Amino acid sequence: MNYRHHFHAANFADVAKHVLLVALVRALQKKEKGFLFVDSHAGRGSYDLERAATGDSLERRAEWPEGIGRLWAREDLPPVVADYVGLVREFDRRKGNLTAAPRFYPGSPWLVRRLARPADRTVMCELHPGECGALRAEFAGSPRCEVREGDGYAALRALLPSRERRALVLLDPPYEAADEFARLIEALREGIQRFSTGVYAAWYPLTERARAAEFRAAVRELAPPPTLAAELMIAGADSPLKMKGCGLLIVNPPWQFEREIEAAWRFLATALAAAPGGGGGIEWLVKDV
Repeated sequence: MNYRHHFHAANFADVAKHVLLVALVRALQKKEKGFLFVDSHAGRGSYDLERAATGDSLERRAEWPEGIGRLWAREDLPPVVADYVGLVREFDRRKGNLTAAPRFYPGSPWLVRRLARPADRTVMCELHPGECGALRAEFAGSPRCEVREGDGYAALRALLPSRERRALVLLDPPYEAADEFARLIEALREGIQRFSTGVYAAWYPLTERARAAEFRAAVRELAPPPTLAAELMIAGADSPLKMKGCGLLIVNPPWQFEREIEAAWRFLATALAAAPGGGGGIEWLVKDV
């Protein structure tokens, strides 16, 4: 695997994903009973944005200014977005940044671990040895938190159904492999079969080659429980941008979740726009009845 998220950390896709992830955790915590959080492709857990412009051999254009950078100084954030930005600011300060601009950015594992209650448990999976080593160091000594080196898809078989009888599974692969969508569909199929009441959140890119429509159709063919798709386009179809947007598929979203995120999603569609023709949409693939 060649992918390193460091160069994409805090971009528009991270912002969209993490706003929804924080909202999902908050929604699940409205009930006292604990839950298991599984991160299938956890990464290193912490990112130094000063490194984002440095590739393996060549300088790269940092992506965070068009992501978290668009929100950092705004005072008109909707509550759901403000909650997320507040957590990022806390992480940035904890890491020692004293400048006005963001420098340190938390991955999904830290955001969930920060919100976790004593009753909640986290398992973070990472296939790449170097990234997994950094992840272990980041969470060394953290209670009820396990880091596993290996295939996150395969880990679901051992982890589900969870002993807590509640679970939030984040499926966030790098989409390097040509068959990644097929693997994701199979992981959803197996997860739903093993634990039909779990909440599954699957991130996916919206590019010219992503076949997002085919992905959504394949999800419908699974005949899943109620399933929601929140998609954010930062540019229209005519834009030269390779990745024009992203989406988060949510199986078994918490009650009235779409209403909770609606205003935040409209706000992000405007705040993160890179070119004309974008927008944000929330669609039920399988309607809750």
